[in-house]
Amino acid sequence: MTQEVVIISGLSGSGKSTALKAFEDLGYFCVDNLPPELLEDLLHLRAGEKVAVVIDVRAGEIPTRISFLKELSHRGYYCEILFLTAELEVLLYRYSQTRRPHPLGPEIPLREALTREAELLAPLREMATVILDTSGYNLYQLREEILRRYGEREELSFPTVHLLSFGYKYGVPAEAHFLFDLRFLPNPYFVPELRALSGKDPRVQKYILRVPEAQKFLEALYRLFEWLFPYYEREGRAYVVVALGCTGGRHRSVAITEALKEVLRPLGRRILVTHRDLEREGP
Repeated sequence: MTQEVVIISGLSGSGKSTALKAFEDLGYFCVDNLPPELLEDLLHLRAGEKVAVVIDVRAGEIPTRISFLKELSHRGYYCEILFLTAELEVLLYRYSQTRRPHPLGPEIPLREALTREAELLAPLREMATVILDTSGYNLYQLREEILRRYGEREELSFPTVHLLSFGYKYGVPAEAHFLFDLRFLPNPYFVPELRALSGKDPRVQKYILRVPEAQKFLEALYRLFEWLFPYYEREGRAYVVVALGCTGGRHRSVAITEALKEVLRPLGRRILVTHRDLEREGP
């Protein structure tokens, strides 16, 4: 059986400790602040177990010490990299609450340390399987997100499809592999009887899905992913994040995301759905 290993990395204050505890609750053998060169020895020692480790800027010059991560899949391991990030102002606020020193040392200002950390970790972020922005999460929400993403896997070889609706007015999700703009569809916000409803309401869904371009869009995505998923499976891709956006993230993106979930079910992949901005106000 292929041994599963999850590398957790990211910016200080983004929630790596919380994520690691969630993996421990899922039955992973967990290690914080592991020197990269010791990872393969650890995997040999814990052969047959699921392993999650935190490797971050505390390990030193990351860019010169992570090349071997690319080779793990060729050595019989199933390796993912979960990279946690957050907006700079959010990280600064979190540090103000904990009063912990930054790993790069107290001799430089915190804002500068966080910026430098992001630069040092850029190569690892480029390799990441999943990039998760935790700006909008509290500790409990982040834990639940980790449990939801990693807790019910059946086949490691199949990519999990994460459908993510969002509103452009609140920013584009950093973790998206595919990004689709749904603002070409009719907007229920301008229909008085639909404005207060969300895209999960059947009346809103009917209003949006009635137009031919909505149906053609769903059909096109089905054909795209029917063709693409086998290649991702062949390459061992664990996650595919499909982000669908409208103006406010309440109507069009939510309705199409819910519809796409049903359209893609015949492809046999595990599907997660997140409506990032559903509870916000606005068009």
